[in-house]
Amino acid sequence: MNLLEYQAKDLFRQVGIPVLPSQRIDRPQDIKHLTVPYPVVLKSQVYAGGRAKAGGIRFVENTIDAVAAAQTLFNLQIHGQLPAVLLAEARYKSSQELYLAVVLDQTLGRPVLLGSAVGGVDVEANSPHMKQVVVDQEFSAFYARRLGVLMGLKGRLIRQVSHVLERMYRLFIQCDLDWVEINPLAVGGDGAVMALDGKVAVNNDALGRHPELAKLRFFGTAERVPNLAVDELSPFAEETTQPPPVPKTPVPEGMSLVEMGGSIGILCNGAGLVMTTLDLVTQAEGTPAFALNIGGDTLLGSLPLAQRVATGLEAIQHRGDMKVVLLNLLYGAVESQGVGEAIAPFFKRRDGLRCPVVLRWSGVAEAAAEFPSHPNLHVFADLDEAIAKAVILAYPSVARNVG
Repeated sequence: MNLLEYQAKDLFRQVGIPVLPSQRIDRPQDIKHLTVPYPVVLKSQVYAGGRAKAGGIRFVENTIDAVAAAQTLFNLQIHGQLPAVLLAEARYKSSQELYLAVVLDQTLGRPVLLGSAVGGVDVEANSPHMKQVVVDQEFSAFYARRLGVLMGLKGRLIRQVSHVLERMYRLFIQCDLDWVEINPLAVGGDGAVMALDGKVAVNNDALGRHPELAKLRFFGTAERVPNLAVDELSPFAEETTQPPPVPKTPVPEGMSLVEMGGSIGILCNGAGLVMTTLDLVTQAEGTPAFALNIGGDTLLGSLPLAQRVATGLEAIQHRGDMKVVLLNLLYGAVESQGVGEAIAPFFKRRDGLRCPVVLRWSGVAEAAAEFPSHPNLHVFADLDEAIAKAVILAYPSVARNVG
């Protein structure tokens, strides 16, 4: 279960992660009683990604502009979702942006700390250098400092980042999260750090232990109603806030699946690759249906990548919510022929995949001939091109610029 940004930041504030002064806005007239000093940024609170590209983030300097911007945002659908609330937040000037996450890697059975010295929209530029630290014993500040060193941070910044990571880990454990992410963690001119955006996913099976989180499910957005005109629904109506149920997917042992509720199914071999792919899909205005980590080359014992791909596709092939499957695979020393042979049967079986598959395969230039030729299989070496294709296939009737 995903939380909205303002809900994630409420949790950040409770554990001591630095966030900016902010205020929840339930209606445009609330702007007249804004306690956050100008200039401010108004953010649409929807589950869909790509808010900035869709016009869902507005910078304002005064009350008149803020009221007008709020009226626009409340009536702006982003992938069929209307916000019931906005977040008004102070603006912040940063000199550097970092990426931090704590994720549950079920293939290892351990939490993993992820970090990159390049955050924000430039995460992909540094994704081959995404650093990770597996928490293989009782957690201590050592793990956080180790990640900071691997990220190339120095002096005070290591201490600041370690402080944030320790609190992210505490939140991760206390709330039974699948992941908690800050992107970007901004570094100000004075060296202080600030969480400018946050993503939190709660493990669905743990909601019974956290009623305070369970009541936040799908709160604050009227979503997945692309066939209704804006004036046909109220963003405050309780009936419109509950999306259609997503079928429960059996998760193969050793693999990790997180439900998202969108249209693009994501399969990757590695936790860092999953997080990067999720960020890039949302930045390209796509909405992930789920994220399935089939494990890196050194995980899941001796199972080859081809077998893990086949097992993952078997688990998700009957889902009705996904319109396209995006496989982002780093192959290492594994031959492409095996993966090609693993994918091919799913296009031939009567009960197989009924949607297109976009495969991003590192090194495809020399291996493209090994993949089956099928009109529903699209193979790319470049991740940006693969994501652009997946978004176009998921939303064929919507003209968008994903380049």
